[in-house]
Formats: sequence, structure tokens, C-alpha cells
Amino acid sequence: MAAPDISAGAMTLSLAGRVVLITGAASGIGRASALACGQAGATVAVNHLGRADEAAEVVALLQSRGVHAQAFEADVTRAADVTRMVADVERELGPIGALLNNAGIIDDRPFLETTEEQWDRMLNTDLKSVFLMCRAVLPGMVLRGEGVIVNIASDLGVLGREQFAPYCAAKAGVIGLTRSLAREFAPRIRVNAVAPGPVATAMLSTEHMSAEWIEKELDIPQHRFAAPDEIAATVLFLMSDLSRFYCGQVLGPNGGSVMP
Repeated sequence: MAAPDISAGAMTLSLAGRVVLITGAASGIGRASALACGQAGATVAVNHLGRADEAAEVVALLQSRGVHAQAFEADVTRAADVTRMVADVERELGPIGALLNNAGIIDDRPFLETTEEQWDRMLNTDLKSVFLMCRAVLPGMVLRGEGVIVNIASDLGVLGREQFAPYCAAKAGVIGLTRSLAREFAPRIRVNAVAPGPVATAMLSTEHMSAEWIEKELDIPQHRFAAPDEIAATVLFLMSDLSRFYCGQVLGPNGGSVMP
């Protein structure tokens, strides 16, 4: 197979002409990624569950910038919801060219106090949803012979951490699933992951955390949490043609918490 054209201007951050579906896009990393992808020229499908007002704000902001965007409500842990949403997105916006699996939750509690229900909720939201979404969009990508999938993992999926066992297990699973799909669907479809360190979102308050506490307790050399748009920049890179030789990779905007 011939090498791709990498002459000046051939590879860019532009997502013009591409429909991007982002799960959990009403806030945090999903919201920031939706804005970044829209700014790069993508048509953006904003998924949410029970957060219609916030999703509408994201859509309105994108539209104010001239971006074609629409909100789609679905529970990404339910196969029927996922199938319906993917069909709705492709009917309303066109074939899905890129998928960001971002929807997720986090919870901390001692392992011996973790119930089966809590375990299942975490694994369903953070891992099963990725399986369901990939299973729903990949047939179309295979048929068209191209596509990009980016999965949001976590540095804790690599490190592990006490009192976060279900979350660590789910995110380690996301990394393993990413690598498996990357091998199975290459070279036409690129599957990669982003494994951030702690990100300052509504899921994680940093108000009571000093730089010294972060350095000591979390071992983050940069002594701070990331902003959502710093993670979105990595997502945008992996969505773009600039990353065409990335396959099954896990990029870590983590402030130094993990140094491979």
C-alpha cells in the first residue's frame, strides 16, 4: 500500500465535511471536544442523557459559530437507545465519520463497600457504552471504508488507585478494547484512546486541593488538574488527518502522572 501524501497542506486539523458524534457532550470534556471539533469544521451530534438544557446550550454556541449541530438524547448503556440514536444522527446529519466515546461517571469508595449494583453501574456507563457505541457505528464505517473512533480512558486505567476499583477496571477495559478494535479494523478505520489525568470538571471538584496536596497525594508533576479544553486538543488531534499513523495508541495528557 502506498504511503499517504504528507506534503504541505495534505494533513491538517480540519474536520470539514465530517459528522462527529460525541457521547456525554453536555459538559466537561465532551462539551469542550464538541466545541473544538465544530471549530475545526465538523458537523457535531451532541449526545446527552437528561441534560437537555445544557446540551441545547452547547448546540446554540456551536450554531452561533456557524457550525451545524444538533442534540440527541440517548442512554448509551442501552443497546436499543444506541441503535436509535445512531440511526437518528445519520438520518438528520449524515454518515458518522468520527465517534468520541466520552460518556462516563466516577465514584470513590472502599472496595469492600462496593456493591454489585455500584460495580455494574460503573462498568455499564464507562465500558459497556463504548462497546455498544462502537458496535453501532462500525458497520457504516466499514461499508464506507473510513472512520475514526476516539475513546476516553483515564490514567487510572493504567495506574490503578485505592478506592477507585470499578472505575480503574472500566478504564483499563476501555484501553484493552481500543487496542483490540484498532488491530481488527485497521487500516481504514483508526481507533485510539485518550487517557487524561484529573480534569477540572463538574465530576471532580478541585476547590479544596492545593498544589502541594496534588503533588503529594496524586503525584502530578505539573501540580494542577487539566482544563477540559486541554483534553479536547488531544481529541481533535486524533480525529484529524495529522494522526493518520496512530493506531491503537493511548495518548496521555496527564501532567506527568504517567510517564511510559
